[in-house]
Amino acid sequence: MIRRVLWIIPVLFAVSLITFVLMHAVQGGPWDREKRLPAAVVQRLNEKYGLDRPLYEQYARWIGGILQGDLGPSYRYPDRSVNDIIGAGIMTTVQLGIMAFLLAVIVGIPLGIFAALGHNRGPDYLSTGISVIGIATPSFVLAIMLILIFSVTLGWFPVTGWKGPNTWVLPTIALAGFPIAVIARYTRASMLEVTRKDYVRTAHSKGVNDRNVVTRHMIRNALIPVVTILGPILAFLVTGSFIIEQIFSVPGVGRFYLTSISTRDYPLLMAMTLIYAFTVAFLNLVVDILYAYIDPRIRYS
Repeated sequence: MIRRVLWIIPVLFAVSLITFVLMHAVQGGPWDREKRLPAAVVQRLNEKYGLDRPLYEQYARWIGGILQGDLGPSYRYPDRSVNDIIGAGIMTTVQLGIMAFLLAVIVGIPLGIFAALGHNRGPDYLSTGISVIGIATPSFVLAIMLILIFSVTLGWFPVTGWKGPNTWVLPTIALAGFPIAVIARYTRASMLEVTRKDYVRTAHSKGVNDRNVVTRHMIRNALIPVVTILGPILAFLVTGSFIIEQIFSVPGVGRFYLTSISTRDYPLLMAMTLIYAFTVAFLNLVVDILYAYIDPRIRYS
């Protein structure tokens, strides 16, 4: 575990270096959208933020700031630092992502089990149909449908905001729609594979009732492939909710990720990318640890 944790450091370094090189390789800069700025003003801005210095020096200064906990200034929001922007909205984004993840697990896994146990029958067709629709429907389309039905037509939930449980419902469902379908498909496929195993047939032949066979012998062994995708799904939900945040006006950090790309806000873009990379690497480590917990035969040595 210690070795895997230490490997996160070079991963983050590589991600930051690739991101830095790519964003500077694209033509243009953070001041190009300001058409009225005179050349002298642009030059002073470049000097103020160190953009007139060689790229290796800019990167070294950024790394030095990161090591001290300073994510740098924001070009788009000069009155706020990147630390302030991320600190103000990160917990809202994390809350939305975790709620969507829990909803996806609570609905997706039983839906997949339900489909596998009713293989090639009505339950399987129903579950598979729901999964296909969920995979084929983009999150922003689902969000618009939810707004039209539950906000505009029925008036049950507000359209925007993040001030209480009633404002959490629609963004959470819209963000969880695709993961629910993916988890259900993986669970169904894994359960169908487990049903063909010798130990399942042995349990049936020994007279173990169907409920115990499913809960004690099938589900736990079928969870390993499902756990594999749960880490990346959680990382995606926690850091990739910017479209849903835009639609529902959720005050998270996802919307700043979009603006940092379009406005070339380099420090904010670097910080957001680094947070996403760390989340993915850390959750993959958690998934590996869960492997050994689910199946004691797995060892890392």
